[in-house]
Amino acid sequence: MTVAPSPLAASPSLPNTLKSVWTLLFGIFLLMVANGLLASLLGVRAESENFSASVIGIIMSGFFAGLLAGSLWTPKGVRVVGHVRVFAAMSAIASGAVLLHSVFVNEALWWTMRFVTGFCYAGVFVVAESWLNDRTPQETRGQVLALYLAVSFAGMGSGQFFLNIASSQGADLFILVSVLVSFAVVPLLLRATPQPVTENARPVSLKRLASASPLGVFGVFIAGLANGTLFGMGAVYARSAGFSVSDTSLFMALLILGAAILQWPIGKLSDRIDRRIMITIVTSAAALVCLFASDLTSIDAPVSAALVALAGGLSLSIHSLSLAYTNDYLETDEMIGASSGLVLILGAGSVGGPILAGFALGFFGAPGFFLSLVVFHACLALFAVWRMTRRVPVPVEDQAPYIPAPLQATEMALVVAEAAAQEQEEAKDQPRDA
Repeated sequence: MTVAPSPLAASPSLPNTLKSVWTLLFGIFLLMVANGLLASLLGVRAESENFSASVIGIIMSGFFAGLLAGSLWTPKGVRVVGHVRVFAAMSAIASGAVLLHSVFVNEALWWTMRFVTGFCYAGVFVVAESWLNDRTPQETRGQVLALYLAVSFAGMGSGQFFLNIASSQGADLFILVSVLVSFAVVPLLLRATPQPVTENARPVSLKRLASASPLGVFGVFIAGLANGTLFGMGAVYARSAGFSVSDTSLFMALLILGAAILQWPIGKLSDRIDRRIMITIVTSAAALVCLFASDLTSIDAPVSAALVALAGGLSLSIHSLSLAYTNDYLETDEMIGASSGLVLILGAGSVGGPILAGFALGFFGAPGFFLSLVVFHACLALFAVWRMTRRVPVPVEDQAPYIPAPLQATEMALVVAEAAAQEQEEAKDQPRDA
């Protein structure tokens, strides 16, 4: 699915574009605040309710399963009832599902509500991202995408600190999340935004993806495992390691801050060297850092904080690197069509990450959280080294441009990212004026 730019977004000026999309970005910011707070709140609450680590992992996987299902269903739903109805319905259901967590403390219900919340969040994100893309002209799409990513990081990071304003044992924080979700959709719904225009993209099968770039596909899967582990089980690990609630919120914020700082320099460096080497270096460094971090017992020292930020930054950079590497082996007109397959691969990893990390926590105790990440990254490093013996590298000048992908990518998020990459690729091939 390709989203055609709206004629209303004709100006190439970034300030003019921001005037058109700032309400969308503000709504996304509030949604990410709510999302970041809820994920950590449930981890803290589940640990205090004495749920086993393996059960918590299964519960947390429900969100990513819902996110995947919602991302793949929403484009179909939009075609039937329209963007606004899907958006309003998903936001209302998500707001209600959040409150049910505080009313019924039950493992099966919590998994169901996590699935429902993820499904609805995907619907809200897909529609918001399609509107954002529709309001953004080609000349500023890369810049707006970078701003969207920064807003996502800022929202999820900010949400962690709301853990400190009330007890996780009561309903107050769940009510706050529900209110944030409700408030987030108001500026999006009130904005006079036309329904985006869509057209079909050249479809790309999973078989084609796997044959075109085995390392890229495996990297996306490992990125899903790492993302699901960090966001689904990070707060659970922190509480299991003896961190206070305030230290738990700081721990989660540092993971996200590290990703915000490292994504761009890592990505831009990968545009200048063999991207397989960059993936190998980053994932190997992530494995090493996570190995050292497995001994953490507090986060009050600068070295501990730096380890956590590095672990998050390196781990959360693998997704965008793997997407860029996959695009190196796709035709330009295949990049956007590959988005649904890549979301499926990422989603499968994201569902499995919390489950595997939960079992590791149950078997090894608190160190199992980082040890599971060590295993994920070590597998990718070994596979990357092996793949370098099987294929001649793409010349650096022919590599697809690096475009950072949002933390919890939906199909539309990847469409936007890959559209920007495609446009940069086409611009690179255009003759320059003398």
